Amino acid sequence: MNKRVRVALQVLIASAVAAAVLAIYMVGTTGDSAAKCDFIGYWAAGHLLAHGQNPYDYQAVRALEIAAGRDPGVPMLVMRNPPVAFFMALPFGWIGPKAGLIVWTFFLIAVLGLASRLLWKINGRPDSLLNLFGFGFPPAVACLMAGQTGILLLLGITLFLLLWKDRPFLAGAALLLCALKPHFFVLFGIALLLWCVTKKRGFGILAGFGVALIGSCVLAYAMDPNAWGQYAEMMRTGGALNEVVPRLSAELRLMIDPRAVWIQFAPEAAAGVWTLWYFWTRRQSWDWMDHGLILLLVGAMCTPFGFLTDETMLLPAILAGAYRCIGSRRPLWPLLVLAVVGILELEMGVAIVSPYYLWTTPAWLCWYLYAAGKLPGRTADARRRPQVQEG
Repeated sequence: MNKRVRVALQVLIASAVAAAVLAIYMVGTTGDSAAKCDFIGYWAAGHLLAHGQNPYDYQAVRALEIAAGRDPGVPMLVMRNPPVAFFMALPFGWIGPKAGLIVWTFFLIAVLGLASRLLWKINGRPDSLLNLFGFGFPPAVACLMAGQTGILLLLGITLFLLLWKDRPFLAGAALLLCALKPHFFVLFGIALLLWCVTKKRGFGILAGFGVALIGSCVLAYAMDPNAWGQYAEMMRTGGALNEVVPRLSAELRLMIDPRAVWIQFAPEAAAGVWTLWYFWTRRQSWDWMDHGLILLLVGAMCTPFGFLTDETMLLPAILAGAYRCIGSRRPLWPLLVLAVVGILELEMGVAIVSPYYLWTTPAWLCWYLYAAGKLPGRTADARRRPQVQEG
């Protein structure tokens, strides 16, 4: 068959399938469906922004969410992303909750598919369908179910890993997506800053991130001149740090002194000091597809706040480990076990705030160390990905 005809048929079939799925989803989705998931917080923030109001106003958000069908007896969901995320919420200001949820869900599916494709390219276009594992990765599944932003974090870090060598400015601009939840990228950011000031192309990355950040701040100011003050007030009075979250740092605080908030930040602070040593001792052979992925994994394990959905941004490390296992002919069953356990918890209705998800971040880190041959007692000769030296 002619190549153009084959491509046209593929596009036609994919479009028909997408249209059918969209039609079925539209029939089964109601306004109440949107009100029950985390998406409703972004929708309410978008409506308040579009009408010149405070998107972090609890009472205003509550009124909108109840009107959309949310049960008044359950906690209201206020968007906790900083004002740099206004570009994400603003488009929902002119559509209803049902239409917004449909558009948002299909957008997240498309972004997940794009990120999976880019990760396949980053890993050398292997003859494998492992890149589709993202659609069965428990954090990504939870993210789609809740309508959360973890998939956007994944896209940001994936674009960086793809572009940092050849298009540093665009790579830096892509990191704006990681600023939606910056506490997950503290360790990665420390190493990136040190790398940028010691490497020639690093200044392009800093410039790209700076321009993107300034642009998002200008948009935030145009939408709400008092946005940063309102955000600080919401974080101070909203009780975010007193919520029970499935993070090891939060459990440490509960065991020692629940009233001592600083304990929850201690693991990340200690990990930040370790990052300085880790980067400096490897600065001559630094590889973002190895050392950088380890920092993402450790950062996710030490972060003071977060949920399973946010761990979607660890997919590059998960897939990189899987490809290395295939290259060294090592079994993939440990990853399969982890994925099945996570999916079963979701299918059983275990809430993402449950401590039953405390195992996930240590498990992803152990998986990568196993796959890369970095566990104690193992050599990492042929199993390790060749390190790339950058001047």
